[in-house]
Amino acid sequence: MSFRAFTCCLIVVFFGLNLTELGAEERRTLDEPVRRAIGRGLSFLKAKGQAADGSFSRSAGPGVTALVTTAILKHGVSADDPTVQRALKWLEGFQREDGGIHREGTFYRNYETCLAILCFVEANADGRYDALLAKADAFVKGLQWDEDHGKSESDYAFGGQGYGKHKRADLSNTSFFVEALTATGNDEDCEAIQKALVFISRCQNLESQHNTTPFPAKNPDGGMIYTPDVGGYSQAGKTANGGLRSYGSMTYAGLKSMIFAGLGPEDKRVKAAVEWIRAHYDLEMNPGMGKAGLYYYYHTFAKALDALGQESVSDLDGETHDWRSELSQELVTRQQQDGSWINEGNERWMEGDPNLVTGYALLALAYCRPKE
Repeated sequence: MSFRAFTCCLIVVFFGLNLTELGAEERRTLDEPVRRAIGRGLSFLKAKGQAADGSFSRSAGPGVTALVTTAILKHGVSADDPTVQRALKWLEGFQREDGGIHREGTFYRNYETCLAILCFVEANADGRYDALLAKADAFVKGLQWDEDHGKSESDYAFGGQGYGKHKRADLSNTSFFVEALTATGNDEDCEAIQKALVFISRCQNLESQHNTTPFPAKNPDGGMIYTPDVGGYSQAGKTANGGLRSYGSMTYAGLKSMIFAGLGPEDKRVKAAVEWIRAHYDLEMNPGMGKAGLYYYYHTFAKALDALGQESVSDLDGETHDWRSELSQELVTRQQQDGSWINEGNERWMEGDPNLVTGYALLALAYCRPKE
């Protein structure tokens, strides 16, 4: 046995890992510290994160379980693995006659169903969930705020999705919606995706024929806000002149969604978002939000840049960043001793929950896998 192999064996014994849980492609393409971090994260979820009924963070409803299970599957774990099977069975219990996959009476029907769609798509290599997914796809399309919900295209909510509690559409819900529809096989010409693009374009601080709202004129930086609906709102607050501040997690979520909606690198909306990213490239903070939503930011960062097909980001100081390697290294250094991740010092948006945050971290690492 080589020294390297012997060392790996010691690591496995010491941490109690099962690196064979990783897919062959994962083992081949990732650096050893990253493989080790992924193995430790998977081991944490399996040994400490999952309840006997198959759920992860049951009190949060199906959303966390769906996101965590998607992350596990993204790392080559089989849909027939016992941990995955228990989680999938628990999630199946939430599907309703109308196709929704959510808790009774929840404000989060779109959010929970879209996360479940992403999970069941990942587990559907043999078509076992085709019927479930077809119904869920139709359900979330039926929630979209459009003419059927009394919203004309001139309404700032048009094309968007929201939680329901605040009676407004938002970019976070809409980005999960577009991703879910893309995962079920809808292409860029899908009517629902093109309607969503109307809303997404209005979330950008960029004046154009696609965005005639009053907000971008006050802060024309090309980044993204939370919503132009119901008077406009940004989680990052307002500028001195009353504009809405752009921030990292929404800018990456918006960029990813625009790409899924068929916009190419020459579209001015994509160009403006990329320029904002160049000006705010950061892996220590969620730009504009500090530590708040940091791991949500990491996973949208990775998804968006992977979708863009851009292997590096050149910031405005002229430094070129290999984002896959840099994000992987950042996540390795932030991992807890037990293999989990949490957002230390900022529990906003449930980022004190190690199941959710470990799911975000593992999802981000899945998109950091080097391209062939």
